[in-house]
Amino acid sequence: MKKQKATDNAASQLPPEVRPGQSIELLKQLHILTREGKLNQDSRRKLKQVYHLFQFIEKLLLELPASETGPTLADHGAGKSYLGFIIYDLFFKALGQGTIYGIETRSELVESSRQLAESLGFDRMRFLNVSVAESTQSDALPAQIDVVTALHACDTATDDAIAFGLQKKAKYMVLVPCCQAELARALNQNKALNLQRTPLAELWRHPLHTREVGSQLTNVLRCLYLESQGYQVTVTELVGWEHSMKNELILAKYTGQKKRASGERLLALLQEFGVEALMGSRYPLVARSEAV
Repeated sequence: MKKQKATDNAASQLPPEVRPGQSIELLKQLHILTREGKLNQDSRRKLKQVYHLFQFIEKLLLELPASETGPTLADHGAGKSYLGFIIYDLFFKALGQGTIYGIETRSELVESSRQLAESLGFDRMRFLNVSVAESTQSDALPAQIDVVTALHACDTATDDAIAFGLQKKAKYMVLVPCCQAELARALNQNKALNLQRTPLAELWRHPLHTREVGSQLTNVLRCLYLESQGYQVTVTELVGWEHSMKNELILAKYTGQKKRASGERLLALLQEFGVEALMGSRYPLVARSEAV
């Protein structure tokens, strides 16, 4: 009785952000909670982002048709696997089936995640020490993945996650892009020529604007690419801008209805901004259809 009362008291002292039934040990091991079960401001902000993203992902997981093996989810640029662990803890654990794959290039983070999953008994979590691009060819992943996520995967890693999702015939993709620098570099290379060619180049004449326009254009092109390959795309905020400047959430649901017009607009934008060289590497499926 005393032990039960002590447990109840400990639970009542937890921050209100901690959900009922959630693994306190997991939150402590992820350094979201302190040893005393407290939550600092930085952790509170991080937890809010992950919880909010989980709400979107949970709805998608619930929409998946039942299967013998359960849902599959690939988390790209997993880092310390905050997102993967919390999705497993709040959804997969109770479901009793399904697998989460965490994909990360830093070997020390992969190993620590493996050890944590083993210690918690999260036996349907797998961690791969490969890049997002390399994961597309990995035999450690199944041929089909239901949900692909990428939370703040830097620069072209989000594009690689999209390419992975397309190859794996993902039913859903949940993307929060970060550090979209590749297109900004391409805009920089042809800046003088484009200033002569079109007044639109004034939008990226100054370095700060180059970065901002490059970031915006990158995500617009990603959305058009997904639409061209049969996805219905929704773009929204992840959380309030006071919590994160990298806040754009791209949700893609596979419908099978490919929009040729989206591919044509994608190509037109690349031409208008003078960055057609990216077509073959970033949007190969559109490039092939245009070549036919």
